[in-house]
Parts: sequence; C-alpha cells; structure tokens
Amino acid sequence: MRLWSINPSYLDAKGLVALWRETLLAQKVLAGQTKGYQNHPQLERFYQHEEPMKAIGIYLQYVYIEAKSRGYNFDSSKILQPEACDPIPVTTGQLDYEWAHLRAKLRKRDPERLKKISESKSKVLIPHPLFEKKEGPIASWEKI
Repeated sequence: MRLWSINPSYLDAKGLVALWRETLLAQKVLAGQTKGYQNHPQLERFYQHEEPMKAIGIYLQYVYIEAKSRGYNFDSSKILQPEACDPIPVTTGQLDYEWAHLRAKLRKRDPERLKKISESKSKVLIPHPLFEKKEGPIASWEKI
C-alpha cells in the first residue's frame, strides 16, 4: 500500500488507479470494515488525525478530482466522508523520498510521463492537497 504524499497529478495511469484502490482499502480499514492492514505504517498519519475518516475522505476526493480531469470514471459514491478537515503535516524529506521513489517507478513503466512531469515540475514539489509541507526528514513510519 502506498498512500502518496505527493500530488496525484504526478502519477501515471497505473499509479493513479492503484492509489484509488489502495486508498479505498485504507478507508475500509479506518472505518473498521476489514481486519487486514490495520497496522499498516502508511495509515499512521491518518490514525493520528483528529478526524481520520474525514482525512481519508478528502484524500480520496482529491484523487477522484485528478482522475476525473483525466477522463477516468471513478465512483465518487465510494468516498464515505468527503468533507474538509485540518491538513496533515508532511516533511520535505518525505516528499523528496516519494519523488525519488515515483521517478524510479516511472523510469520502468512510463518514461514519457516521467519526462513530461520532470519538465513541468516547478522547483517546489507539490504535496497532495490534504498535506501541509514542513521542513524535516523522512517520516518515521516509512519503510526504506
């Protein structure tokens, strides 16, 4: 499971579809609708949020918006609580780590996408809209 901290606009088609499916699974975990994945490290920041279901819901909402902008037909009715909530902090170290991780994936499966986003990416990496960037190292829950 990879719940990206970087903006979903950087993801290729395969990555965006995977993110949608994995985040729907994460939503089920947070809602207590499945027994698996309850201790997955990617969920730690959602568990720590004062409103975990709203946080995962707004996370999904932004993935849905990106998918819709590309002409994909994701079912937004699967988002249980697409309501605004306080942002989750994400460190610059975490964003840099994820950017390197995504670039490695794209080198193999979609080099054209990598070229396109590398050329268009500003000097500042944009996080997923749920996250608020702050200085710091890679997250302690990240499996390196």
